[in-house]
Amino acid sequence: MLTGASRGIGHATVKRFSDAGWRIITCSREDVPDECRRDPNWTHHIPADLADAGSLAAFIREANALLDESGLDALVNNAALSPKTPYKERLGCLNADLDAWRTVFELNFFAPLGLARGFARPLHAARGGIVNITSIAGHAIHPFAGSAYSTSKAALSALTRELAVELAELGVRVNAVAPGEIATEMVGPEYESLIPRIPLNRMGTAEEVASVVFRLCTEDFGYVTGTEVFVTGGQHLF
Repeated sequence: MLTGASRGIGHATVKRFSDAGWRIITCSREDVPDECRRDPNWTHHIPADLADAGSLAAFIREANALLDESGLDALVNNAALSPKTPYKERLGCLNADLDAWRTVFELNFFAPLGLARGFARPLHAARGGIVNITSIAGHAIHPFAGSAYSTSKAALSALTRELAVELAELGVRVNAVAPGEIATEMVGPEYESLIPRIPLNRMGTAEEVASVVFRLCTEDFGYVTGTEVFVTGGQHLF
């Protein structure tokens, strides 16, 4: 199961799991766009606004109803929000309405917590795993990611560790993937200035992030929990 599936890292992750034959349930605020071609493994897409408590609860109910007694093998919390001010500035500590901060935290932090709670039983049944998509911005000041986004991702990193300990009793592993500068439609020309700070001297691809997410959900990483994997080309080292 994957949230935020309609584009970028989310769509690439759906394709990675689908290519491996996994049955997939997804959600995003919009319907699946035309360019995201479905296949037999992408069985259900449920439009939902996970920042809204009622919509989140409805998604959990509908998705649980689609699962059988074998449970849920993986939950990938990818949906996130990084808004700008009306002047296209980063959403900082002093220049933004607190309601905007609350909206960011509802989607970036509280939704993953609610989904972990809502799917704990089927994850336990399958001895499955959770992967939270965090960010390099949750570990260091980023010139383009706003403070609301960055602190919400830092909180999600901490939540990953806490969930890993609590859900271990259910046989459920919880890890995180922290992407750096990834070439998606959300990245503008200004990001080119960050490339000299990346040891591998290029941006990453959504497919490279998706591959790490996929491997964390397989038996290859069956003894790994509470870990955050940086997919940054080495940028997080500075």
